[in-house]
Amino acid sequence: MYLQFFGLTEAPFSITPDPAFVYLSPAHRDALAHLLYGVGKGGASGFVQLTGEVGTGKTTICRCLLEQVPPDTLIALILNPMLTPKELLATICEELGIDVSGFHDSSKNMVTALNAFLLQQHALNRRVVVVIDEAQNLSPEALEQVRLLTNLETAKDKLLQMVLLGQPELRLLLQRQDLRQLAQRITARYHLAPLAEQETFAYVRHRMQVAGARQNPFKRSAMRVLHRRSGGIPRLINIIADRALAGAYSREMNSVNSRMVNVAANEVQPSESRVRRNSLPLTVAVSSALLLAAVSVFMFGLPQLNKQLPAAAAPSETVITSMSVGDRKAAASPGEFPTGTAGKNALLEPPGLAWLETQHGLAWWGLADLWRDNDSAKAIEAACEGQLNTGYACLKDQGSWARVQRLGLPVILVLRQQGERHVVLRGLDRDTVLLGAGQEPVAFSREVIDSLWLGDFIVVWPQAANWPVEIKRGDAGPAVDIVMRMAAQAEPAWTGAGVLDAGFESWLIEFQRQNGLTPDGIIGPRTLLYLMAPTITEPRLVIFLDEGF
Repeated sequence: MYLQFFGLTEAPFSITPDPAFVYLSPAHRDALAHLLYGVGKGGASGFVQLTGEVGTGKTTICRCLLEQVPPDTLIALILNPMLTPKELLATICEELGIDVSGFHDSSKNMVTALNAFLLQQHALNRRVVVVIDEAQNLSPEALEQVRLLTNLETAKDKLLQMVLLGQPELRLLLQRQDLRQLAQRITARYHLAPLAEQETFAYVRHRMQVAGARQNPFKRSAMRVLHRRSGGIPRLINIIADRALAGAYSREMNSVNSRMVNVAANEVQPSESRVRRNSLPLTVAVSSALLLAAVSVFMFGLPQLNKQLPAAAAPSETVITSMSVGDRKAAASPGEFPTGTAGKNALLEPPGLAWLETQHGLAWWGLADLWRDNDSAKAIEAACEGQLNTGYACLKDQGSWARVQRLGLPVILVLRQQGERHVVLRGLDRDTVLLGAGQEPVAFSREVIDSLWLGDFIVVWPQAANWPVEIKRGDAGPAVDIVMRMAAQAEPAWTGAGVLDAGFESWLIEFQRQNGLTPDGIIGPRTLLYLMAPTITEPRLVIFLDEGF
C-alpha cells in the first residue's frame, strides 16, 4: 500500500525469499563457504551442518547453495523431516527419482535400490547430495538411518553427501551419547548468528535500494531501534520494517523515525499485559486500514495495456478476465478437493499428494489451454526441456509472490512434496492462490502453499522460431522494432529513438536493475519477458477483489 508513496517498485521487506533481495553478510558468506567446501569435498566427506536461530537466513543460504553446486551434482531436498526412518528413506529415493512403489515398505529393498543408483551416478562422475532442512525435527532413529546411508561407499569414496540445516536444538541433539558416531562424521560446521548493528543497517539499505528507493527513508536512530527490537534477525527486521513503513505512510511522512519502529515492533511482539488490556480495538482498526489499502492496490495497481507478442501467433480470445463471487466460492469448495479442509475463503491444509500428481501431469496441457492452443502442450514441454524452435519460449525463474504478481501471467509453480510437482497458478490475492489446470481450479491459503514453494516458477509464452537469443546495442531488424514498442509501454517508458544506441542501453540497464535482472544492457529471455509481460492482455493472472474469493 505504501509502494507508490515511497517510490518503490515492489515490497522491500517481504518475508518470502526472493533472490533479487538476497543480502549476504560476512557471516552468511562464511556459512555458504563452509557448505560449499563440505559439498565440494565429495567422496571425502559425510556430513555438513549449518545451524542458526529461527529467521537468521538458513533457507537463504540453502538457496544459494543449491544455485552454486556444480552441474554434475544431484540434490535431494527434504523440507519436512518429521518422518519415520522408513518414510525418510522413501522420501530420499523419491526425491532422486528412484521408483520404490513396489517395495516402499521394505527398508532393505529401498537401501539396495539407492545403493545401485548411487553406484551408477558415481560411474558417471556425478555427486549425490541430500539436504535436510529443519533437521532438528529428525528423531534419533531417523538420524541413525541417515548415518547408515553414509556407509554406502566404494573403496575410496562415499557415495552420498548429507547437509543438515537446523535450529540450535540440532547441536544439542547431536551431543547425545547414542548419536556420537554421527557427530564424529560432521566435517564442516557453522552456526549462523544474527546480524550485527552495522550489518542490519546495510541489510535495510540493500533491500530498499533493490526495491527502487532513491533514498533510505529509515533514519539512523530508527535503524538502531530496528536492530535492537529485532535482535538482528532478518525475518523480524522484515516484519517490523514493513509495519514501520506502513505507519509512516498512514501519517504521510516520508521518513521513518525511531518511535514508528517501536510502535511497529510492539504490534509484532506484543507483551502479555498489552494483549490483556485494550489492544483489540487498535488491532481491528489497523487490520481494517490495511485491508482497505490492499483492495485499493489490487483495484488500481494493474494497468490495462494492449497485446504485443514477439511470436508467430498470439491468443485471440479472452481466457480469464474475471470470475463471479459464486464461481470463486465454487472453486474453493471442499467438494473439489477431498483431502483438504475448507476455510472461509480457501483450503487451509496442504494439497494431497494424489491431487498434486494429477496436476503435475496436466501442467503443460493447462498452460496450452490458457494460451488457447490445446495442441501445443508437447511443444511447451519440449521448450522447457531446452528444445529450440518449438513455437514457444520457456523461462525458469525464481522469486516471491510479488515478482509473480508483477509479471501478471499464469505460471507453473514448482512445489516440493515428495519430489517436485508442477502446478499451474491461475490467480492470487494477498492471502489466497488459485491453482490447477482445467475448469475447476482450487483456492488455497498462500501460507499453506508457502510451506511447499521455495520460489521456483516457470513462465511460457509463444515466440517465433527465428527470434534471436540475444538482442544488444547496434542490432537492427523486426525483433528490434518489436522490442522498441514494448519499451515504449514499459515503466518508466523509453521515449527516445527506435534504435539500440547508447541511450537505449543506459535506459535498459536501469530497467533491469529495477526488475531485479542482471544489468548487462542485453535483451536475453529474462529481460524480454519482463519487457513483454505488461503488454500481454490475455492470458493474465486473476487478481481477486471481492470478499469471499
